[in-house]
Amino acid sequence: MIIDLPRFVAAEQPFWTELDALLTRIERDPHRAQTLAELQRFHYLYERAAADLAQVRTFSAEPETRRYLEHLVARAYGELHEARPKAVHLRLWAWLGGTLPVTFRRHVRAFWLSLAVTLAGAALGGWAVAFDPEAKAALVPGQFGHLLGDPARRVAREEAQTENLLAGHKTTFSAQLMQNNIRVSFIALALGMTWGVGTLIILFYNGVILGLVAADYVLAGQTKFLLGWLLPHGVIEIPAILVGAQAGFVLANAIIGWGRRVPLADRLRAVAPDLVTLIAGTALLLVWAGLVEAFFSQYHEPLLPYAVKIAFGLIELLGLIWYLTSAGQSKTARPAPPAC
Repeated sequence: MIIDLPRFVAAEQPFWTELDALLTRIERDPHRAQTLAELQRFHYLYERAAADLAQVRTFSAEPETRRYLEHLVARAYGELHEARPKAVHLRLWAWLGGTLPVTFRRHVRAFWLSLAVTLAGAALGGWAVAFDPEAKAALVPGQFGHLLGDPARRVAREEAQTENLLAGHKTTFSAQLMQNNIRVSFIALALGMTWGVGTLIILFYNGVILGLVAADYVLAGQTKFLLGWLLPHGVIEIPAILVGAQAGFVLANAIIGWGRRVPLADRLRAVAPDLVTLIAGTALLLVWAGLVEAFFSQYHEPLLPYAVKIAFGLIELLGLIWYLTSAGQSKTARPAPPAC
């Protein structure tokens, strides 16, 4: 029986807070293996909180403390007695909502390196075509031969195409885009085995092509078409490739070691889960980008106003920025601990 309730709460609240912190850690990383000492401590705190709840229930004038303890004990009971594996869709949601963005932020410096190298290549490509228009033919690879022509003529041809837009080749085109971009991303990751040199080269070259094409259309007075064509899929496709290269730099960092006295096998084992997460996230982003490019980006005015396409691309970009920088940080709402 509790004689002095404020004193009882003050004495027991540190144990409740410790249990709350343990539960939060388990909920954030449910697959983390617990040590025997951690499990014993968790069980002790649960039993203590349950005993405290039984005593607090006798005080009808203390509903706040009772609700807090009921919620805390229910959470602990669920963690102790949950034996069924979580549903696949719940694990996938947890991965998308937490694991992927948190992993991205853990290695964000590698992403900034990817972005810097790409921007450097884009600056060179833009300068090359502005200084010498003939450089386009020397730099653009064969599979992008359709970009070698006059931008104004291509725009006129694309805007005049108003028939057979729903033909089956759109699906094939989408699949080809996904396959090519995913292949490039996997190569960027694999080239991390060259201490990152290969990843740097492929990123820089992709940047050159991007800057060259962008400058070509801007100089031809087709900026609006460029934005309407590139933004819907490019704001997802380009960051996705950068994330793939980010994984390549993470791999390179593990291989180099930078003076760490840890065996190479252990360093690779430590980063393997993050590499899988980053490249899987890259693949998902590129699937979305491929669908958008085939079924949205290729439709132009007068069928689809450029303002709509540009707005769609900007919304995608803002959503992606929020997801990568903020997702996985929020906590599940729960009753606040009672005041002492």
